[in-house]
Amino acid sequence: MSTGANQEYKDRLFKFIFGNPEHKKWTLSLYNAVNGSNYTNENDIEINTIEDAVYMRMKNDVSFLIDDTMNLYEQQSSYNPNMPLRFLIYAGMLYDKYSARHKIKLYSSRLQLIPTPRCVCFYNGPDDKADRFVLRLSDSFKEGSKPDVEVSVLMININYGRNRELLDACKPLGNYSWFVGKTSEKLQILKNKRNKQGAPTRREFREYLEIALDETLAEMPDDFEIKEFLLDNRAEVKHMSITEYDEELTLSMEREEAREEGREQGREEGREEGREEGRLENMKENAANMRAEGFDDELIARILRVDVADVRIWLDSNEN
Repeated sequence: MSTGANQEYKDRLFKFIFGNPEHKKWTLSLYNAVNGSNYTNENDIEINTIEDAVYMRMKNDVSFLIDDTMNLYEQQSSYNPNMPLRFLIYAGMLYDKYSARHKIKLYSSRLQLIPTPRCVCFYNGPDDKADRFVLRLSDSFKEGSKPDVEVSVLMININYGRNRELLDACKPLGNYSWFVGKTSEKLQILKNKRNKQGAPTRREFREYLEIALDETLAEMPDDFEIKEFLLDNRAEVKHMSITEYDEELTLSMEREEAREEGREQGREEGREEGREEGRLENMKENAANMRAEGFDDELIARILRVDVADVRIWLDSNEN
């Protein structure tokens, strides 16, 4: 029987594990490992992740209150230097929600106390990044400017084999790191075998990923804390993992396509319009395929990085 399952499969796997109210002990373990603290009462955690609040196709992974701190945690499998700006947006929504709930008097003559924000991004992408480094919002401003607002984001590399002390301190995080790393390793082996015949199609890619996920779940050591939870929610775990890899694959394809278009543009300016039309048709075809496979319109829009209204126009016109 599934525990804490999200039947609409809209969560990311990291959030499914560490933002689950039924497993706040894992969230607490992660907090303790990051901060060097030793809290033992999982009820000290108050999860306040903003559900169904989407801004520019971005969703907050996990946020929670403990010890007068507002903790915002994100997981990224692609390096994104714009995380401070994203955290600024998340924090604004969270503090707005907090102010309303706790009746913060914004116009009071008395200072209103609020939780201290802590922003952490857990990175497990393919780029070789340092174990820990900090991104700052001020890096986005014009050089030499003196901003009145700053946001610092601690980036932590959680690829398996990195930050061993942290992964050992938080067993569920170590388990998660192993699971993602082993799945990626098996997927790459399958892709390499297929690459002898050419790059795999999207459908083949998804089939390889399902095989990799099943094999990884079967090989997961019995003493892993999250193993039973992942097995109990196998369908959700597989669907979320496939969705995340699909999103990364789409973004990678778009980046390569953009590079190719840039190279071609210098030689054949006249083909620009044709390329754009072809790209649009390709996106429409991808949208139709994803809806046929059960993806909802919001998720399709997030993967393709377009407005959900455009997705609905494309798909509704096809149906008519």
